[in-house]
Amino acid sequence: MPTNETPFLTIFLIFHGLVWFGSFTGLEAETAKLASIPGVYVFGDSLVDAGNNNYLAISISKANYPRNGVDFPDKKATGRFSNGKNAADAIAEKFGLPLPPPYLSLKVPFKEKERQSAALTGVNFASGGAGIFNGSDQKLRQSIPLSHQVNDWLEIRKELTSQLGPSEAQIHLSKSLFFMVIGSNDLFDYFGSFKLRQRTNPQQYTQSMADKLKEQLKRVHDTGARRFLILGVAQIGCTPGQRAKNSTMHECNEDSNMWCSLYNEALIKMLQQLKQELQSSMTYTYFDNFKSIHDIITNPARYGFADVTSACCGSGDLNADSPCFPVSNLCSDRTKYLFWDRYGHPTEAAARTVVDLMISDDSQYSSPLTLTQLVSS
Repeated sequence: MPTNETPFLTIFLIFHGLVWFGSFTGLEAETAKLASIPGVYVFGDSLVDAGNNNYLAISISKANYPRNGVDFPDKKATGRFSNGKNAADAIAEKFGLPLPPPYLSLKVPFKEKERQSAALTGVNFASGGAGIFNGSDQKLRQSIPLSHQVNDWLEIRKELTSQLGPSEAQIHLSKSLFFMVIGSNDLFDYFGSFKLRQRTNPQQYTQSMADKLKEQLKRVHDTGARRFLILGVAQIGCTPGQRAKNSTMHECNEDSNMWCSLYNEALIKMLQQLKQELQSSMTYTYFDNFKSIHDIITNPARYGFADVTSACCGSGDLNADSPCFPVSNLCSDRTKYLFWDRYGHPTEAAARTVVDLMISDDSQYSSPLTLTQLVSS
């Protein structure tokens, strides 16, 4: 991010990770075509964090306070950076599975039964502020980087194997979905670090991101995972906070979007190479979240949105002068907003829209398989 942010805003920007998600007419029927899967296991950043950061002792990268959760059941602020459910929740619901609970919630006392159950149906390891590189949280050390999330997955895999036995566990894992949403925070680190930019150019840095992600994907694959859903980084230059800096036109920051494109190109090539290396033992869907958000912003009415530039929760210009706090302004109809807050976290409606696009037979966003094809393979 630009270096003229105040330290307070920098703290929030570090953990923002960006995809956007909602639901629009015509895709609901796709759900009936979905093959069943036994579990969904989630890795990533604040876009899919279900509350893991709530259990970190000193972290302020949390969303366990109002107005977050205003549309979640019982209006509960669970730690999701949203007015309601996020993309990981929406995917689980599409497959008729329970919402994957945050891994750290299963480590507290007297949660053995919940842990045993969740090990079979899905667990969420994501953490607001997390990056592909462990150093992406080096300023705050308040999130769970991807390598540590994979370590936590190894513990759940032990639990699953203990319950099912090695042979049945392998079958279970081969049919489950492993969902990964990460990379934005690493890009923000690069934007905001003069030392990083001195050491490496943008192409080298984004390639190193893809290479490091490849290491973690291989670790998960080695445990028996076979089906992966990987999201590209979206248009982080089009968030309300980025637009608000252009006080006259409120246009997107195209420099920021360029970084996203560079990383997504490296990510696509890496996944193709990994598939070749692992041969038939890996199948995956790469979802082009950059294009999906571009299309939603370009034609919002088609997707049921009225406002794709402002934050639903905040204050000031575009509701983007401050984060979403209990005293912030709140839009009256959250189903019409793409963005929940100034950092580009999606509303629940937006999350459901992108998940519907994943499931659609339209392959313009997904390659080499759509999500429907992936779970049927």
